Amino acid sequence: MTKTAIHVDHIARIEGHGNVHVVIEDGAVKTVEMNVVEPARLFESMVRGRRYEEIPYIASRICGICSSSHVVTDLKAIERVFGVEVTPRTRALRELLVYGSYLQNHATHLFVFAAPDFVGMSSVFPLAETDPALFEQALGLKALGNELCTKVGGRSVHPITAVVGGFTHEITADEYLELAAKMDAAMDFALEAVDLFRGFEVPAIATAGDMLAMVEDDYYPVECSDAGFFLNAGIEFDANDVHEHIEEYAVPHSAALLARVRETQDPYFTGALARINASWQNLGQNAKVAAAKAGLRPPEANPFMNNVAQAVELVDALDRCANICRMLAEPGAIERSSEPVPFEVKAGRAVGFTEAPRGALFHDLELDAEGRVVHASILTPTAQNVANLEADMRLLAETLVGEGAEEDVVRLEIEKLVRAYDPCLSCSVH
Repeated sequence: MTKTAIHVDHIARIEGHGNVHVVIEDGAVKTVEMNVVEPARLFESMVRGRRYEEIPYIASRICGICSSSHVVTDLKAIERVFGVEVTPRTRALRELLVYGSYLQNHATHLFVFAAPDFVGMSSVFPLAETDPALFEQALGLKALGNELCTKVGGRSVHPITAVVGGFTHEITADEYLELAAKMDAAMDFALEAVDLFRGFEVPAIATAGDMLAMVEDDYYPVECSDAGFFLNAGIEFDANDVHEHIEEYAVPHSAALLARVRETQDPYFTGALARINASWQNLGQNAKVAAAKAGLRPPEANPFMNNVAQAVELVDALDRCANICRMLAEPGAIERSSEPVPFEVKAGRAVGFTEAPRGALFHDLELDAEGRVVHASILTPTAQNVANLEADMRLLAETLVGEGAEEDVVRLEIEKLVRAYDPCLSCSVH
């Protein structure tokens, strides 16, 4: 019997810590494991007994990149419990806040974590030397995301101006117009990024599972909807019913809880590729043309194309945020104030739902009559993706072994696949 064991004791250029374990016997793939080795975060326990005003700020500490999404998701859950209806202006500001984290995350993932894979480099530092202009523009795009979060949320991470019912502060019309001009100026580089990542050669595989994304009629939603949709199963559900459709389970080789579609028992993927598959028709014109030019059209099931999908979302985010900023600067274009609307504290339970940069994010909160947390459960994108990632790793390994690939090639391509998922393994444990 011929037995080969492939071990990657630390996946580089991702958030958090994880190992890969693959066993091949007599030309057949026997074992494929994604070992998440992060300790328990216990972030739900931290909010138990706390009043509703504190929850968004505590939950935002889960992730430095997705902190804006955690804040907005908590706010949506609390407002569903209290029956709060926020103004269109507040909705617009929250969308800007979420998109600020998209610019931060996608620019970092694509150019710092993923790009070295495709140019034969071990890290971003040689790339910074061989193509300093590309590196500087990528950092500039991330900096623009930082600035957007700072202007809207008060800080580049862990925003403080977004509260239940609205915002405590807004910038001036001139500052909105200045942000819009910077978005416009970054567009050429974002379009180049789509072309760059579409030009990289990737294995021809199709993901083993389903896909999950937020959906909304005639819009590309990141925070404005409460509807989730499993693309393959054809199941649409309200966020309040998330536990009726998503099942978490434990495996002995990972500290992360894995997730699957309850009705079909299939793993699933959530993230930029799922969003574009679900809402391609609602992309802005520049993003839709860039996606079509890159060959990214639904149904696209190759998980490596998540890199291209993130690049397309950069184009869409810049266009969308520039338009929102101009509307916020124009008197009467987005009516009503963003100041917090009045509300009454009530007991109840609800689920907030947003599309964080890495995918669907759910916060399940139960509050008592004083607005204190009785129960909390947070389902992050990477926690949902680990099972599907493991299934896709097996599919990729079987494909490469069947083609007679060398051990080093199998190892490298699996690492590239893990990075294409853009995981935050630190956020995948409860």
